[in-house]
Amino acid sequence: MNTNSPEPEEKGFFEKVKETIEGLWDGTKDKAEELKDKTEDTLNDLKDKITTKKKPATRKTTSAKKSVAAKTRSVTEKAKTAATVVKAKAADKSKEIKAKATDESAKATIADVKAKAADKARAITDKAKNTATKKPAAAKSSRSTTTTKKKVAAK
Repeated sequence: MNTNSPEPEEKGFFEKVKETIEGLWDGTKDKAEELKDKTEDTLNDLKDKITTKKKPATRKTTSAKKSVAAKTRSVTEKAKTAATVVKAKAADKSKEIKAKATDESAKATIADVKAKAADKARAITDKAKNTATKKPAAAKSSRSTTTTKKKVAAK
């Protein structure tokens, strides 16, 4: 018999299974490579999006930093003006208090001088009264003694 037949040779069961497994394997390899390429593309796209998004974010932060710096400047300026106003008011109050204190001390010294002057005036008037009352009393007593002597002698 002739082994060279014009008809295709029939394959066995295991060979058919082997071919189908090889076909599935090749198909999965192709699909795996396609999936790998797709994931690499999406990864690159995401990286590009992230880097492009970072630039506006830095711009926003610089503008935010500027606005924060401006706000802090305005707050510090307000605090400085408030501090100068408070210092001016305190200086005015201290001047008023010093003026009152000097007025009060001047008034106190004037009152002390007036009191001393009044005391001296009283002392002088008291001395004058005492001396004035002593002389006439002495004169009166001598007169009264002379008159009493005369009266006694007349009796």
